[in-house]
Amino acid sequence: MSLPTIFFPGKELLRLGLHLSDQVHYQLSPDELVEQTINRGQGVLNNTGALCISTGKFTGRSPKDKFIVVDEITKDSIHWNDFNQPIDEKYFHLLYKKMMDHFSSLKEIWVRDAYACADKNYKLNIRVVNENPWSNLFAYNLFLRPKEEELETFEPDWHIFQAPNFFADPKTDGVLNSNFAIVSFEHKMILIGGTGYTGEMKKGIFTVLNYLLPQTKNVLSMHCSANVGKDGDVAVFFGLSGTGKTTLSADPERKLIGDDEHGWDEDSVFNFEGGCYAKCIDLSEEKEPEIFRAIQHGALVENITFFEGTNQIDFNSKTITENTRVSYPLNFISNALEPSVAGQPKNIFFLTCDATGVLPPIAKLTKGQAMYQFISGYTAKVAGTEAGVKDPKSTFSACFGAPFIPLHPAKYAEMLGKKMNTEHVNVWLVNTGWTGGAFGTGNRIKLAYTRALISAALTGKLNEVEYETMPVFNLAVPTVCDAVPAEILNPKNTWTDKAAYDNKLQSLAEQFVKNFEKYASGCGEEILAAAPKV
Repeated sequence: MSLPTIFFPGKELLRLGLHLSDQVHYQLSPDELVEQTINRGQGVLNNTGALCISTGKFTGRSPKDKFIVVDEITKDSIHWNDFNQPIDEKYFHLLYKKMMDHFSSLKEIWVRDAYACADKNYKLNIRVVNENPWSNLFAYNLFLRPKEEELETFEPDWHIFQAPNFFADPKTDGVLNSNFAIVSFEHKMILIGGTGYTGEMKKGIFTVLNYLLPQTKNVLSMHCSANVGKDGDVAVFFGLSGTGKTTLSADPERKLIGDDEHGWDEDSVFNFEGGCYAKCIDLSEEKEPEIFRAIQHGALVENITFFEGTNQIDFNSKTITENTRVSYPLNFISNALEPSVAGQPKNIFFLTCDATGVLPPIAKLTKGQAMYQFISGYTAKVAGTEAGVKDPKSTFSACFGAPFIPLHPAKYAEMLGKKMNTEHVNVWLVNTGWTGGAFGTGNRIKLAYTRALISAALTGKLNEVEYETMPVFNLAVPTVCDAVPAEILNPKNTWTDKAAYDNKLQSLAEQFVKNFEKYASGCGEEILAAAPKV
């Protein structure tokens, strides 16, 4: 079914392409978008010149309100589950028509042409249509920015329509609530309504790439950050929001490839995006200097509060949300790699925020363990990263990014396994969560210790030390590391109550085994043998 022709106010029309009318602001500069946001009373500048806004009711993603249209393309290829929720195509058409009527009623809209994938072999052109200027600034910051001459012949592959003030009717529109995010692979379109949270736009495109690239280009799409050393050694960091991908990849001694989304083909690792979307909670120049200094004019800061009587951000405040965020172009990081394409990885880190406090700060994985841990994707949902999460909660997210993975997890795991065979990379499990006890009793592992452990892995120092085997999970744990107290390397040493540690360890192992039951039939003996012993 073809999409209806929709008329914008004035004279021009929108079908799959966009013909600009007097009410459309096209490809505005960051300065113009900042000025328009302030003039409309939608944001203010902080003391460093960054634009600070509120995203409204939603300060995180709403996974239960994301849908994929069921059609001839998707019906047999999508791994339908709690994250990949189906919606009938008739509701897509209904909401599309209603959204276009909404846009047509507005006095002005903001449109941006951009693209995803720094490797031009996989370039995906995107046209973004927003009802607020600050949302369009986010699109400028996060997606890759075409050169002026490229815009002259720009043809969008995909469209994003984002309207925070358009609300669906759950009684008639096939959705659960008034807010929604709907992806249509047939019409190459993402509809986002009822929420101002900007992350829905970037994760919508990430979902699209996670569907297209593995199937059509033999590219492993990854929810990870990545950086590269002076000698060209690439490191990849897998992990969900809040596990440290952005923080740990922003290393002043290494070039940043990207902080969240990448592809891995036969020759290289490349960034999907043109910017970063970093958490701001407890941010300080001492702990995270690159991110702290990126909060400058052109950056977009979401849902923060100021110290009373000032325009200085209180980064420790959780008044609105723990998911305070800042988006900025990649070149705001002084050591960013541009174009953000590098070689094959030598080290892969699986970051887990272990809320139980039983996993070691770092462990070296065998191939079987690496595959098992990748499919398991264990971590904790950290407060604020999505709606309704207040305290860390243990969870399993396949491939460390289940909400954005439309294919069966085995597809991505098989691709990773093949690459591990050919590239001979070191794979590490890194716990950035708790030590000395579970959440509420223990303490978060110090960032300085995590950085030191990762640095030792990258420089090869951890290849020269002795290891001991951690029981139950059978993980190889180093016994020493420079700048890290030896007693924290074995997590049991940090617990006062050793029996409580053993019980918690056994409990976590049982959770792993139970979670893996749904994947076991498709896995080989090497992977199955890597399961914890319960």
